[in-house]
Amino acid sequence: MLPWKRLLTPLTALLLTAAVAAVPTAAAHASSAPTWGSPRSSEAENGGGWNDYSCRPSATHPRPVVLVHGTFANATDNWLTLAPYLEARGYCVFSLDYGQLPGVPLVYGLGPIDKSAEQLQAYVDKVLAATGAAKADLVGHSQGGMMPRYYLKFLGGAAKVNTFVGIAPDNHGTTLDGLTKLLPYFPGAEDVIASAAPGLADQVAGSAFLAKLNAGGDTVPGVHYTVIATRYDEVVTPYTSQFLSGSDVHNVLIQNLCSADLSEHALLGLTDRIVFHEVANALDPAHAGATTCLSALS
Repeated sequence: MLPWKRLLTPLTALLLTAAVAAVPTAAAHASSAPTWGSPRSSEAENGGGWNDYSCRPSATHPRPVVLVHGTFANATDNWLTLAPYLEARGYCVFSLDYGQLPGVPLVYGLGPIDKSAEQLQAYVDKVLAATGAAKADLVGHSQGGMMPRYYLKFLGGAAKVNTFVGIAPDNHGTTLDGLTKLLPYFPGAEDVIASAAPGLADQVAGSAFLAKLNAGGDTVPGVHYTVIATRYDEVVTPYTSQFLSGSDVHNVLIQNLCSADLSEHALLGLTDRIVFHEVANALDPAHAGATTCLSALS
């Protein structure tokens, strides 16, 4: 066996392991995996109290909030803290599973990202029809903070979304601390990853998907964008690649709000109350409050 072939499998495994290590382990509520393009809300069923299709948005919070999980995550586990946080503040909150691979239960966000965006498109339509709202707000973590941009840009989502908040999003791809830069030295490695989990290949810095997504500008008119990042992100690297450029963009480095906040990639979306405070500010800027280290106690 040629030397590069002996190294191919360990390198691929290393890339996959690095991604898996930064996301939560899925809870044991497996179900059959739908094919790509078939949205399934992880109502769990309504296991966390959200995904209540009888919820009607209030005058104070007139838009439902759709939460979009990250890679190797799902619509329940990714939002066990943020969803109740928003519900307690009077929002109608929903979440979906997307990017399912056939035969792979529990963890999602692995399918082609353009197909995942189609699933989001169908799910937002479902939520708007159920709630009677004209527009929704989107909040996503990791891939979920980037994938909706495809929906906004290419699938008509800008007409149906008011605010989009990306938490630790890989807007311009990731190098996984330089690991992806090794791929060209292992012929066939990129093909293996693209075949096994195309959603991973799409997120590598320099991918064809990201070139298309970012061509002509990061944003589209009519949508308010917020990006929340941490300098300690070990998955989306460099962390500055998360930020967007545009006239209606608010880029937030969490350590500029609280230097004591050491949250890395996973914790930023899972448990960081300072992040949650910034999400609430983005969703309701008219009633936004200053975010400080004390916000972690609110």
